[in-house]
Amino acid sequence: MSEAIVSGIMWHLVGAASAACFYAPFKKVRNWSWETMWSVGGIMSWILLPWAVSAILLPNFWAYYSSFSLSQLMPVFLFGAMWGIGNINYGLTMRYLGMSMGIGIAIGITLVVGTLMTPLIQGRFVELFSSAGGRMTLLGVLVALVGVAIVSRAGLLKERAMGITAEEFNLKKGLVLAVLCGIFSAGMSFAMDAARPMHEAAAALGIDPLYVALPSYVVIMGGGALVNLGFCFIRLATQANLSVKADFSVVKSVLIANVALSLLGGTMWYLQFFFYAWGHARIPAQYDFVSWMLHMSFYVLCGGLVGLILKEWNNVGRKPVGVLSVGCFVIILAANIVGMGMVS
Repeated sequence: MSEAIVSGIMWHLVGAASAACFYAPFKKVRNWSWETMWSVGGIMSWILLPWAVSAILLPNFWAYYSSFSLSQLMPVFLFGAMWGIGNINYGLTMRYLGMSMGIGIAIGITLVVGTLMTPLIQGRFVELFSSAGGRMTLLGVLVALVGVAIVSRAGLLKERAMGITAEEFNLKKGLVLAVLCGIFSAGMSFAMDAARPMHEAAAALGIDPLYVALPSYVVIMGGGALVNLGFCFIRLATQANLSVKADFSVVKSVLIANVALSLLGGTMWYLQFFFYAWGHARIPAQYDFVSWMLHMSFYVLCGGLVGLILKEWNNVGRKPVGVLSVGCFVIILAANIVGMGMVS
């Protein structure tokens, strides 16, 4: 396996690790509504950091974006908004199905849709079956899906052992939301594909290949910000039990801590796609669609490993931990299969 491909896979792992950990700071926020916390973190991750990074990278910030037509930017923005809708549905899926079932269905669907729809739309899907490398890569995607299912099964066993149930369990509503989440969350994969002209323009300006995708995040995450912040602001304005004024009226020490923790969570959230761009840049162009599969499967892998490190699996018995270990091994195997497929 070439050094470039190995480094690409590893950077996807680093990005997924950041994604698996980003909510830890949010959990320490006190006396704030979820909407306020999510908005503060989101402003950092969807607006401030993408703009700041792009301003540093680009020789002329405004000239770069004005060089694209509205017809070029709009699909990138709309796919970003699509991905933003998936984010909202993700939280609701956890609410009605619980973490394990919700993650298993939502991540499984978005892994398949986000990975395979791109070559299908581009008319490259059939070509993948005509080469040994293509077939092996597709096998890796299938193995990754199996790994996600096994890790989700381990999580379900853990929840049962600990007596954890969904906040408002509703199978029918939860399944609908999980399917919608899986489909809409794949918007990030579609957005990255639609942003190729932006990546090529950044490369033409002499930007390092590792960073060429980052300027497109201003547009992609702008779409996600519109949906997420719009959702939060509408709820803060219309729900009688929510109040921005009350959230920011907490004692000064709590206020400072809440803002700092929310900004840290937002930064960690952004870093998942910062390193996603690095990984994506190292994957061969004909197999760039597997970036999404690597990110999502590693996200599940890292989520399980972080849970073990934080001792969340203590006292649940040997079976859940054993199943988790098998699932993690299968995901690692899938990444190796995909890597071997890309060099075949």
